[in-house]
Amino acid sequence: MELLDRLQFFSTLDLIAVALLGLAWVGIGWIIERADAAHPSVSVIMAGYRREWMTQFVTREPRIFDANILANLRQSTTFFASTTMIGIGGGLALIGNKEQLLGIAQDLSLENAPAAVWEMKILIVILFLANGFLKFVWSHRLFGYCAVMLASVPNDANDAACIPRANQAAEINITAARSFNRGLRSVYFALGALAWLLGAIPLLVATALTVLILWRREFASQSRGVLLQSDGPENLTPS
Repeated sequence: MELLDRLQFFSTLDLIAVALLGLAWVGIGWIIERADAAHPSVSVIMAGYRREWMTQFVTREPRIFDANILANLRQSTTFFASTTMIGIGGGLALIGNKEQLLGIAQDLSLENAPAAVWEMKILIVILFLANGFLKFVWSHRLFGYCAVMLASVPNDANDAACIPRANQAAEINITAARSFNRGLRSVYFALGALAWLLGAIPLLVATALTVLILWRREFASQSRGVLLQSDGPENLTPS
């Protein structure tokens, strides 16, 4: 069945809800990553702390502590990459078993729709998970690059190459964190997209709740207030 043929099974409200889901995903990411210094997001604040981390790294002895932190960051990306792969596999298995898919659909909704409709709804979730997987994998690799950059910083803190290389490592680290956060947002929206199984209205509600949760954690959380205390990082330039 062609894509256009599948679309005829969806109402206008369904299409609007999916469009708003995509716009919300792109929009909240843009707002979080480009928040100005007057009202920075947690992601922007943490970028300043990451730069400060690399500045302190130059004079820290020994540097085992920094290596351990990077190892923990890479483990986090590995965990989420594995989790999204499991989710993708489960979604594809469900699409491949139409009888089971229709059985679950009947339990979740009173809507009597063909299997193609439920396949499309599951596919949206899979696409978000796939994007998250790619972001987590790239983040894992970038944290590896950052580890190599740290290893290249001379032991002598007075060496002229120390600060430039530490700054390079900081920017790689920030890029890795940005990719990781994008992966997390994809997982959030994948969970929200599951509401489409219940209908267009639940999807709209889930999209609004997802945006609200992300906005609160980035701009109105208690942890943000702690990070912004007077001794916080000075460089809050959006990355």
